[in-house]
Amino acid sequence: MKSFIISLFIGFSLFVQAQTSISGIVSDENKNVLEGVTVHIPELHIEAKTNEQGKYQIKNLPSGSFTIIFSHPKFDNNTSTIQLNETEIIYDMVLTEEHTHHIDEVVVSTVFNKMQSQNVMKVENQKIKQLKQKGAATLIEGLATIPGVANISTGTSIGKPVIRGLSGNRVLVYTQGVRLENQQFGEEHGLGLNDSGIESVEVIKGPASLLYGSDALGGVLFFNPEKFANPNSYSADFSQKFFSNTLGSSTNFGLKTSSEKWKFLARGGYNTHVDYQMPNSNRVTNSRFEETDFKTGISYNGTKFTSTFRYNINLLSLGLPEEIGQNTTIRNPDFPRQGVLSQIASLHNKIFFKNSKLNLDFGYIANDRKEFEDSLKPILEMDLKTFNFDAKYEFPKMGKFETIVGLQGMNQTNVNSGEEILIPDARINDLGVLATTNYSWKKNVFQAGFRFDNRWIETETHGISGEEGYFEAIDKKFNSFNASLGCKTSITDNLTVRLNVASGFRAPNLAELTSNGVHEGSNRYEIGNPNLKNEQNIQTDLNFEYGNKHFEFFVNGFYNKINNYIFIAPNGNVIDGNDVYDYVQADANLYGGEAGIHLHPHPIDWLHITSSFESVTGKKNNGDYLPLIPSNKWSNTFKTDFELKWLKSGYASLNLDTFLSQNKVGLFETKTGEYSLLNFGLGGNINLAKFKCELSFSANNILNREYVSHLSRLKADGIPNIGRNLIVGLNFNL
Repeated sequence: MKSFIISLFIGFSLFVQAQTSISGIVSDENKNVLEGVTVHIPELHIEAKTNEQGKYQIKNLPSGSFTIIFSHPKFDNNTSTIQLNETEIIYDMVLTEEHTHHIDEVVVSTVFNKMQSQNVMKVENQKIKQLKQKGAATLIEGLATIPGVANISTGTSIGKPVIRGLSGNRVLVYTQGVRLENQQFGEEHGLGLNDSGIESVEVIKGPASLLYGSDALGGVLFFNPEKFANPNSYSADFSQKFFSNTLGSSTNFGLKTSSEKWKFLARGGYNTHVDYQMPNSNRVTNSRFEETDFKTGISYNGTKFTSTFRYNINLLSLGLPEEIGQNTTIRNPDFPRQGVLSQIASLHNKIFFKNSKLNLDFGYIANDRKEFEDSLKPILEMDLKTFNFDAKYEFPKMGKFETIVGLQGMNQTNVNSGEEILIPDARINDLGVLATTNYSWKKNVFQAGFRFDNRWIETETHGISGEEGYFEAIDKKFNSFNASLGCKTSITDNLTVRLNVASGFRAPNLAELTSNGVHEGSNRYEIGNPNLKNEQNIQTDLNFEYGNKHFEFFVNGFYNKINNYIFIAPNGNVIDGNDVYDYVQADANLYGGEAGIHLHPHPIDWLHITSSFESVTGKKNNGDYLPLIPSNKWSNTFKTDFELKWLKSGYASLNLDTFLSQNKVGLFETKTGEYSLLNFGLGGNINLAKFKCELSFSANNILNREYVSHLSRLKADGIPNIGRNLIVGLNFNL
């Protein structure tokens, strides 16, 4: 792998490269030059900032058509399309005073990389920095603050994302531009990602099989890694956070350096937390965890191609809480516990032709998951290795048409080494082809595409026939055709409407096909079904967005019909005192949506009032409700922006989240009552003489309310969620 990457960089360096650059001056409407304006070409991962004279320059650029974004905290963003042609281009820009607080981001998770205002699909984009300001102890807790996203939790250390009522293998996660595979079928197998070195997350709420193939039936979480340093610059930063409830600590250090063509970064982090404390002051035994994370990357930007290699290694040791026992503040997880070693390597190449582009992406993911019952000898060990590739060719534009064709594939192996086996040794191969077209006309955008996928699953025989733990070998192929059609139109300058219809699919996972044993977390004897069919769905989304200088609102509605929805049901038999459950299928429907407003009234533009409501209902065709459907949620926030002599970019927020009663429960669930959580946030950039840092303070569940989330896996044991938690964070640019 290492020699291949070095050879690739050396080979690409032999290209003859012409000098292409862009420069200019940025000013305001009064012709005053502006310092500190960020000039960003997102497709090339290049940024520059204007100097004291308002000047910027970016060198060593390829030819072609690219988006360029000018942004400054006090001015509206300006987004333009530039044509680079191996010459020195002078491109001046005038920014207008900020009239809206909505930032128009480039959407990376969709193939055309359009600005959100030009995108056919509604994609939520959240900066990780914003999620951290909300005081979440883990990345998944922060994601659950996004409307339409929830969290299936086991204490504070294990969390699984839920998008509009769908979770597990129905939600696909991308990080470093590659598909994350970490045995996500398991109820106690968490997200497995650290927020260190992640800049933002994009959420596609709905089937995205056209773009990503199997398992994107419910949606996609696409994590964007942090940017490299600007050309010819160096930076380093150190951050520290403290958590009162878990006596937790999160330490992070990073450095970046860049020349005109080469860029490098490295970042390390360490998190440690004791057992979390409930509102009654007792601690939940063995909910503690420790995490070590390291990320690095190197990038080369040329005039004919760009290439970026990133690597992440994450070591997670976490306890599996089962009861409320002796109260301690020990940090080392007790038994039973999990040890997870994850490695992600990705290589992204973009090759520029005269009027077209070719993207070649490769990923390698190694996930070694161990479970320890009562000693340091693992009773369960699963070694999952995944190699995937993604090739997309962007044809030259034909008038207002843009067309992309792609080929994607995955090769995966699972090997067991422990005494217990949840799923058999297996090999999985995916291959998919896609084509999609985007057509823009005035204020209208249309997009359509289709795709064909094939998944081949092959497993090995294990155990003795007729006994628990016996797995009969299977050799199965799953095929699926999928398509999407969408349009976006601006009825007025302020009102945008989006309508999308898309299909998606999910091949059954190994647990659903092969299970034969007791599921320890639920005391069920589960039997897989090798005759399961694809889950196949079609979803309709309708989105309205309105925004002016002082008021914005959005309404999202969806209807999702799933054929052959996979679930478990009792068959009436008992084995060794455990009820027996089979994996079966039935048609199901999910429907609901999100709505929200943002008010920042004139002349008190520093005041932000936001309110959002989200709801989802899931039912099988026989009228039974689906399990793991989140409660309806109403969130209200008051936030102020302010400036002091010693505190810049200051903010203060007060948030009230109300979770309504969940009475529409699945067969094995109990109802959940209504509860509300009050949260507070405060922060900004401190500037005292030579002392400079960024400060954040959060107080979650201020009133120390005792509650049990409907999606908590500890609910069955009557164990409440975390109590009041105060979080202090400091970040230093060194």
